[in-house]
Amino acid sequence: MCGRLVVANVGSQLIDVLRIDLANPDLPPPSYNVAPTSTAAIVLDSAKTDPPTRRLEPARWGLVPSWAKDPGIGAKAFNARSEELEEKPMFRQALIKRRAVVPASGYYEWKHTGETKTPHYIHPADGAPMLLAGLYEWWRDPAKANDAPDRWLLSFTILTRDAIGRLGSIHDRMPLFLDADFADAWLDTDAENVGDILDAAVDAAPDVARTLEDHVVSSAVGNVRNDSPALVEPVADAD
Repeated sequence: MCGRLVVANVGSQLIDVLRIDLANPDLPPPSYNVAPTSTAAIVLDSAKTDPPTRRLEPARWGLVPSWAKDPGIGAKAFNARSEELEEKPMFRQALIKRRAVVPASGYYEWKHTGETKTPHYIHPADGAPMLLAGLYEWWRDPAKANDAPDRWLLSFTILTRDAIGRLGSIHDRMPLFLDADFADAWLDTDAENVGDILDAAVDAAPDVARTLEDHVVSSAVGNVRNDSPALVEPVADAD
């Protein structure tokens, strides 16, 4: 799974890496402890223009489908298993038309050894943005007036797959990592072979995973109120 992100400084880098056309001026500030239901930046291609406009937008972490009665459902939909997407109504339509890239500096994962949980920070070795495959949805709040600026909620989920190698020794799941060269295919709103695109992303993710580094960090990351660069600093491994 992937339940905590670090988004320290990826905005300016993404403009070049993913060729962003439009960056929302209200993006969330850098954070070293982004948790589900918090706001993070995502990249999406808007099909409302021709050609589509690639946008960097703030979104709530935890997918809220358009048919939801309230946004609370998103608290349990911050991850989605890639192998189950086409079977679950909550994710099926988003997979077809609303795929996103979730940029991050890295993420935290907890290794379980008996009753002990040890947090690890996993990140690209070269400091480049980590790109995660995601899905997004727009939810209309029925309690808000038509002209209310916050009547629409943009939300997202991060896809996962079986973990491999060293990451597999930390946790049995890992995010569906994307190579920057594959992002265009993942975001393409006109793609018809969505199943093939998903399969290709699942197959390619291990290549990215093998380039990542990890180290043990302080248990302070377990408290969402803690948010500072100190959270990603290595500490001695109790094991």
